[in-house]
Amino acid sequence: MRASSSSGKVRPGARFEFPGAEAQVIEVAAGGRVTLRFDPDDESLLAKLGEMPLPPYIRRHARPDDLRDYQTVFAERDGAVAAPTASLHFTPDLVARLRIARVTLHVGPGTFRPIRTGTFAEHSLDSERYEIPESTAEAILDTRARGGRVVAVGTTVVRALETTGGEAGEGRTDLFVRPGDRFRVVDELITNFHLPRSTLLALVMAFGGVERVRAAYRHAIDAGFRFYSYGDAMWLR
Repeated sequence: MRASSSSGKVRPGARFEFPGAEAQVIEVAAGGRVTLRFDPDDESLLAKLGEMPLPPYIRRHARPDDLRDYQTVFAERDGAVAAPTASLHFTPDLVARLRIARVTLHVGPGTFRPIRTGTFAEHSLDSERYEIPESTAEAILDTRARGGRVVAVGTTVVRALETTGGEAGEGRTDLFVRPGDRFRVVDELITNFHLPRSTLLALVMAFGGVERVRAAYRHAIDAGFRFYSYGDAMWLR
């Protein structure tokens, strides 16, 4: 890869040359992350030039079997840099026995960025693309009408649904859910055990209560549960 920028600092407008393609920097985010626009605009370039991203606590390069193992049965579209890990517990046989309504939220690299600020208010989330189909919005209304409860599988589902209030729509969200926030849509949450000082853990504590979630984590540690992407899950009701 070769950059045409005249200095060591990457700025919007800088161009990079890749084998068979060029890319222009259109945005520089915190931590040195950049958003590129490729020419030609060909999604197949991701597979040719890129490497499957893995969470930072998996300290190795991606292997071919990661494309299968680090994937969920719900996956339909390319775009996320991480799997919504609570979904990894679901199998085709299990899904066939459940009423499933789908949402799309393309997880971005900001999901791994730890909270390093003194307060939640000082931390900001990178925006991520989401889509709530009409069929999902209708399923939520029908569930409510029948006295049922909406169960979110993963924190990404919570963020997408709470962004729209359960209504159909698409766009980008930088919603940062933290203790004290109220939930308009989700009644129950299935989620893995997350990293400390993460926005994901902040959302879980907002949903389940700080002390209740701390007690769950103490139990998980004492019982030898596995954490993070390939770890164990809990069901908050």
